[in-house]
Amino acid sequence: MATIEFMPARLTPEETDELRRAVVCLEGASFAQRLTDAVGRPVGMLSRSMPPPARRVIAHVSETALRGALKLALRTIDLNASAKPANRAHRLAAAASGAVGGALGLAALPLELPISTTILLRSIAEIAREEGEDLSTPEAAFACVEVFALGGPAGGEAAFESGYFAVRAALAKSVSDSARFVATEGAAANSAPIIARLISQIAARFGLVVSEKLAAQAAPILGAIGGAAVNAAFADHFQTLARGHFIVRRLERQHGARVVAFEYERLRNESARDRAESRRAAS
Repeated sequence: MATIEFMPARLTPEETDELRRAVVCLEGASFAQRLTDAVGRPVGMLSRSMPPPARRVIAHVSETALRGALKLALRTIDLNASAKPANRAHRLAAAASGAVGGALGLAALPLELPISTTILLRSIAEIAREEGEDLSTPEAAFACVEVFALGGPAGGEAAFESGYFAVRAALAKSVSDSARFVATEGAAANSAPIIARLISQIAARFGLVVSEKLAAQAAPILGAIGGAAVNAAFADHFQTLARGHFIVRRLERQHGARVVAFEYERLRNESARDRAESRRAAS
């Protein structure tokens, strides 16, 4: 007879509450959903209607922006340990760069996206440090860049299940191999093929969110929302993902990956049941 494996919960009540918060951060509203609420139109549909040349530009610029972010992560990410995460300041800076994108659209993307991505990387790094990451290590640098893969599903090689642990599992080998390579060869190795492959995997997912951002900025919108507001939402989205990601990683360091994954899935399923029951009660 088959044996059902049971993993007992080992987290304290406080840690369980933290993990529940991480589930909300990582499995909550997608960026497209956030923008649809703000714009009043299905942004995902708008992004899919972009012509192939525009999608190719977005893919190229997304990969270039991530490559620059990784270079920053590997060289200069170890910030002042006494500083607090400046999430609001980073959202405002991202909003300012987004104002240019809102005015000029796709033509401004090669200038605006690297700036926005670099600002976001600094914010993600601050959140990581606050959750106990050692930002002097390649593993932490790659964990920061990995956040950009958590924003939404993509096609092609990255068309894996969009759940948080599924995304991490799909990237795990490339992340660990890249971190070991950099630990051996140094930060100058960030252009190596193994790291280029990881950046391509992350860019495939990040590029979809960029497409949604660009579609929202270009859409005729009622009210005052524009490029700056869309970029502020863009920043808030990835800051929220980063908070959940690094809560999970902190708990994994304390309790092991299997225990945290087990509890995460339990809480995720519990949340899904609660939402289903709420919908039935409302109908």
